[in-house]
Amino acid sequence: MPQDTLFKGKLVSEQKAEDITRVEELAYELKVEEVMTANPSTVTPETTMGDVLVLFRQTRISGAPVLENGHLVGLVSIEDLLRCLQKSDLESETRHYMSTKLLTIKKNEPVIEALKLFVSSHYGRLPVVDDDGNLLGILTKGDITSGILQAMQHDYQEEEVRRYRASHLFEDIESDRSSLILRYSIKQGDFTHGGSASSAIKRALLRLGATPQIARRVGIAVYEAEMNLIIHTTHGGLIRCEIEPKQISINITDDGPGIQDIALALKPGYSTASDTVRELGFGAGMGLVNIQRCVDSMRLESVFGQGTILRLKIFLSQEDSVGEGS
Repeated sequence: MPQDTLFKGKLVSEQKAEDITRVEELAYELKVEEVMTANPSTVTPETTMGDVLVLFRQTRISGAPVLENGHLVGLVSIEDLLRCLQKSDLESETRHYMSTKLLTIKKNEPVIEALKLFVSSHYGRLPVVDDDGNLLGILTKGDITSGILQAMQHDYQEEEVRRYRASHLFEDIESDRSSLILRYSIKQGDFTHGGSASSAIKRALLRLGATPQIARRVGIAVYEAEMNLIIHTTHGGLIRCEIEPKQISINITDDGPGIQDIALALKPGYSTASDTVRELGFGAGMGLVNIQRCVDSMRLESVFGQGTILRLKIFLSQEDSVGEGS
């Protein structure tokens, strides 16, 4: 028999969901390349710390990648410069002070993954690289703040027209039960397209007239489930989202490897992600916790060695109903 754990709660009110803000939504939606500083100032291992001081002063930056023959080999920061100044050692080369233990992030990863790296590492900046490890830019918390602010100022007029048309989808359909079913196949290891399904479902909900809070809750829950398929499954899996005027049902299925201990898997911070995945900034063990926070009902069924089914539901009040001229 499959292991079965069920979480049910009352309808999450608008007040209880207030912490899922537009800022948090954008952190899942925006890609690193959209907010990073492209073509950053760089130095070489042979650059003196005195020249680094001049560079930081002239460009008003607090860190710079260190390149050797075009390859990223380190990072020098204002903290390194302070250590150098304490020793009155400005003639020394950067190689003696730079950090060589680097955390990098890919340009196509969601901003939320960069934020997770900032929190877990306490680093102040992340070099942004392509699939071959070539430097493309630098990312700081300030870059993320600026990028999110710009995104929030974006003109959504054309999107509002689409929403109005879609929000009346169910009005003229005569049936006992009308629903819109969206399906997405997710490939194992496909980090490049991670988050695409959740973004598409969120856009569909907004166009159907869902409130921003409902769309955000669904978007975050599906994103975390989507990344679990990419990270933990054998072949990937399927996301099926059924949208009805009064509820949203989401089923996530895969054919392996299954979960050996569901209770342990539900503990915050527990993860079976490989070291390679962790180096990419994923696998923090908070996926199921974040999903549970966003839905009204979560049922997790798994047979170890065979596969897993995750069933999610969000119930909609009359004010939150979708597709009926909301």
